[in-house]
Amino acid sequence: MDTVILLIVSGAVMLMLELFLPGMIAGIGGAICLVAAVVVAFLHTPHGWSVFAGVLIGGTAATMAWFAWMPRSFVGKRFVVKETIGDANEPDLELVGQEGVARTDLRPAGIATINGRRLDVVAEGGMVEKGTEVKVVEVDGVRVVVRPA
Repeated sequence: MDTVILLIVSGAVMLMLELFLPGMIAGIGGAICLVAAVVVAFLHTPHGWSVFAGVLIGGTAATMAWFAWMPRSFVGKRFVVKETIGDANEPDLELVGQEGVARTDLRPAGIATINGRRLDVVAEGGMVEKGTEVKVVEVDGVRVVVRPA
């Protein structure tokens, strides 16, 4: 039974270390220790089902407690990003109707300069050759659709 307890404690410690060490090595080692504890308990003690239930219930309770406690803890607050990027993915609807020049061949995607801004664009329909005047017909998220002017 000492081996089973040692494996359970080792597994729990390794799973806790996984939170701070990259690479999943400690997490995999911890999971292997817990599975080994259950196997050893079934093979060498009459308490196999008790150990299995304890590992299962203890793991579930620890996971639930972790999700409840971690976001409010000092360490959790350092892991969670509070700032937002702002309008990084908001569509720039002011571009609709603006004209510019295709800087690369649009097959159908490429680069165009519109209002002095270099943008990734998609040609509506087919290919547009480099140097062609283009007009923005649609903005969908970060996708800017153009057609020859």
